[in-house]
Amino acid sequence: MTLTSESDLELIRKTVRGLANRFTLDYWREKDQTGTYPWEFIRAFAEGGWMGAMIPEEYGGLGLGLTESGVMLHEIALSGAGTGGVSAIHFSVFPSGPILRHGSEEMKRTYLPELAAGRLLMAFGVSEPDAGFDTSRISTRAVREGGKWHITGRKVWITNAQNAHRLLLLARTSPRNEERPLDGMTLFFTDLNRDRIDVREIEKLGRACVDSNELFIDDLVVGDEDVIGEVGKGFRYLLDGLNPERIVVGMEQTGLGRCALGLAVDYANQRVVFDRPIGKNQAIAHPLADSWIRLHAAERVAMHAAALFDQNLPCGPEANAAKFLGSEAGFEACDRAMQTFGSFSYSKEFHIERLWRESRLLKIAPVSQEMVLNFVATNVLGLPKSY
Repeated sequence: MTLTSESDLELIRKTVRGLANRFTLDYWREKDQTGTYPWEFIRAFAEGGWMGAMIPEEYGGLGLGLTESGVMLHEIALSGAGTGGVSAIHFSVFPSGPILRHGSEEMKRTYLPELAAGRLLMAFGVSEPDAGFDTSRISTRAVREGGKWHITGRKVWITNAQNAHRLLLLARTSPRNEERPLDGMTLFFTDLNRDRIDVREIEKLGRACVDSNELFIDDLVVGDEDVIGEVGKGFRYLLDGLNPERIVVGMEQTGLGRCALGLAVDYANQRVVFDRPIGKNQAIAHPLADSWIRLHAAERVAMHAAALFDQNLPCGPEANAAKFLGSEAGFEACDRAMQTFGSFSYSKEFHIERLWRESRLLKIAPVSQEMVLNFVATNVLGLPKSY
């Protein structure tokens, strides 16, 4: 793939920025306080075609690469939308990847145009309460009987399930084999049938406007047409999406951190204590300057990782580094913004507390910082596997 020119990326930045800035900090504060889904925001991006950013044009999308999509999500976070706005778009752009790469042609032509147009909302059902990061130990099972798959199990932290129409669902179709523990799992794309799936929303610390849920699945009946790729290879298909997701999480977090940093800098210039703006004090200025440096570096690493991915080059270490650095720098910038605002940071009026709450999530999801370090230690440095 030919790398996108800087002028084209700047056009994407400008276009997305203008669209995202139509939704103010007060809009996102209201969505956070009421826990209502940001439908106006989603429709605006759907009308612009951005929901299908990475879906090829033949299926109704824009056919863009990861670099462009990362820039888009960075700008959304930078606008003050935080992870609420980012997740509303993120979970439309990326979960369709396994369908695009491994789904049948009929599945692609049926669902990808609907996803690209924003008419179809999907959820992503992988995590389970008793498995943690060890996906090989999921207990949701699909048993084939009478020409159909019967699925029973439980999923947790499932985004969008309150409103989603369909579910990308990972289930065991054969028992776990200690020698090949990641084999025997199959990926389904099925109706989110609420007669068979009990959806229970989880109260949580941040990102209240985009729901997280626990799913209780009781004999959900699925046909072969809803199987993605080959039976038993579902986990391999999920791996295709891990690197791009980690890269864009890094981009999202740097955008969120830059938003908090900008608010803190404005406040430090305007707030006068002891007859001087507090930004004159190095105890304020130096941490903010340090955060700018860290955010800038993290963004460069993420852009490099995205460029490697778009050229179909190996990018595992770079993708993990992008997620790690972006999550660290983004949260640290929000934390330093809180320190700059002092007691006012606790007031919802100034928006810092929302960004702080939301930025903390990405240090533990979609993969923890510790698991990133495990990957680098084992796969880059050649150290013995610790888990």
